[in-house]
Amino acid sequence: MPASPSTARAINDRFALRLLQREGPLTAGQLKQLTGLSRPTVADLVERLIASGLIEVAGESGEQRRGPNAKLYGIVADRAHLAALDVRTEGVAVLVSDLLGRVLAEASVPIGDDTGTGPAVEQAVSLVERAAKEAGADRLHTVGIGAPGLIDPASGELRDSTGLPAWHRRLMAALQEKFPEARVGVENETNLAALAEQRDGAARDRETFVLLWLGLGIGAAVVLDGTLRRGVSGGAGEIGFMPVPGTAGLPSATDCDGGFHSVAGAAAVSALAEEHGVTAVPEGPEPRAAALVREAVRRSATAREAARFLDALADRVALGAAAVVSVLDPGCVVLAGEVGRAGADALAARVQHRLDRMSPLATEVRASTLGGGAVLRGALLTARDRAQDELFSPSEA
Repeated sequence: MPASPSTARAINDRFALRLLQREGPLTAGQLKQLTGLSRPTVADLVERLIASGLIEVAGESGEQRRGPNAKLYGIVADRAHLAALDVRTEGVAVLVSDLLGRVLAEASVPIGDDTGTGPAVEQAVSLVERAAKEAGADRLHTVGIGAPGLIDPASGELRDSTGLPAWHRRLMAALQEKFPEARVGVENETNLAALAEQRDGAARDRETFVLLWLGLGIGAAVVLDGTLRRGVSGGAGEIGFMPVPGTAGLPSATDCDGGFHSVAGAAAVSALAEEHGVTAVPEGPEPRAAALVREAVRRSATAREAARFLDALADRVALGAAAVVSVLDPGCVVLAGEVGRAGADALAARVQHRLDRMSPLATEVRASTLGGGAVLRGALLTARDRAQDELFSPSEA
């Protein structure tokens, strides 16, 4: 059945807003060309969106003839303010942006292991408050949180996970209480990093890929046909529990010791570096394993022990990568997390070489290109998408 006039208007409005988000300010003539709509329909659309407060005149084009078509229309960026959080075991980082994703304020705070649950939550919430104030945001429309651990698909909340601080689970409710008008959501950090790499990073040209998170913990994010796959219980990609050769036992339902984590987690990487005589001093709060890998990359061209360490690490990473490739055939694996970023192209090339020998399935191994901000970037992108989905859906009435 054909769409009703009100439904057609809503569809056209949303289409035009997405174009303005992607392209930046446009004239009415450019909107007509890009949407394929008639001039009167575009004129009505522009008037309707201005009245709703979603777009505004953002200037004039460089056309010689002045007139209605010379006006540039753009999204009202301060219609909504967004917050993105990267929640780590050792602290929190936050940024606040406008509706277009332009960062207006950034801040972080360390939270020690000996900090109680209540004080830790209070520190994190206060950090968000200060960042919002610095950004000039009277209220937050949407808050996106990235955190380690499993997300319950039914409740959308972090599940109780062994080894993770209790304040992580309390933070979402505390932020909702502090910002009652905001839409607060949490997502696994590895999934957010994958979304960021897909949109802005190493997987921009890929609809299907797997991101391997190599850091304090081990994880994977699975993107198939452009869609992030979370699994029935939210646990897709929990490869730290995957049994692999070279461990002393098998993992259990509550402990990943004996799984892939035991050979490629930060502690295992540090022990492997020690075996090869590689030493390094961490920079700031990064895991020691990341500093060791970065130092090995720096010295690998001239120091045999550093090159051998990277080779041995690539042997281990390739075990997990090969298992994922054999099941999913993603065509691309992105190495991320603190250790993956530290290894960069040197580690990716070594893993690529091993995968080529181990698997008949052609797979390109790439290093993350977003650095340490991938989780924050992913949290911001999801918050922005959620806010725009709501704001860019004009009422059909």
